[in-house]
Amino acid sequence: MSLLLSDVTLTFADGRGRLTALDDVALDVANGGFVAVTGPSGSGKSSLLSVAGTLVTPDSGTVEIDGTPTTGLSDEERARIRRDRIGFVFQQDNLLPSLTALDQLLLTVHLRGQKPARHRDEAMALLDDVGVVAAAGRRPHELSGGMRQRVNIARALMGSPSLLLVDEPTSALDTQRGRAIIELIGALVRDRDVAAVLVSHDLDSLSVAPGRGVDLLLHMRDGRLDSPARTSSVPV
Repeated sequence: MSLLLSDVTLTFADGRGRLTALDDVALDVANGGFVAVTGPSGSGKSSLLSVAGTLVTPDSGTVEIDGTPTTGLSDEERARIRRDRIGFVFQQDNLLPSLTALDQLLLTVHLRGQKPARHRDEAMALLDDVGVVAAAGRRPHELSGGMRQRVNIARALMGSPSLLLVDEPTSALDTQRGRAIIELIGALVRDRDVAAVLVSHDLDSLSVAPGRGVDLLLHMRDGRLDSPARTSSVPV
């Protein structure tokens, strides 16, 4: 499994007590698997992504990425795992206004201490895969919201991570463009054999044709995930 969470519990200080954000959560996602988690605000979805992405260490339980337990690692070791094995697709695209679409991707290579010029072909291929290669030389203000989100997705896949974590990717898009983004992520996950976990309030955008969207839809409430049930299409 690319991602394995076992008996994960996470709490935060809340006045004189503790607030439980994740309550004995278990989740496993294999390479090529696409899991979506829905639930009301405050249910624990963001905490789930933070723990899976090694940004937050749980109170108890284990988190494994590519078979490597992460909960006992140093901050530096967890940062290395995030850099090399995890791609993040943020709710806001967070594209740098002065950089072209191509340079947004090459910047991730530079931050790893590598030479961007050697990865230009990889970046162009990713922009082609997400359907915006013609906009490689444009800056964010010259792109539509859907195009910016596609660049955001391509940037997350630079360096071939084994795990993709996706936070509310359709929140700023209409339903048609939202469904197109979900289908795109599904295709990339399968083609690139990467495990993906997406959190979203947007059930309309998750409702795409069978076999083209998520493989598994889970609901979260009060920090707990329901029992997984594989679906050929997403029920709403």
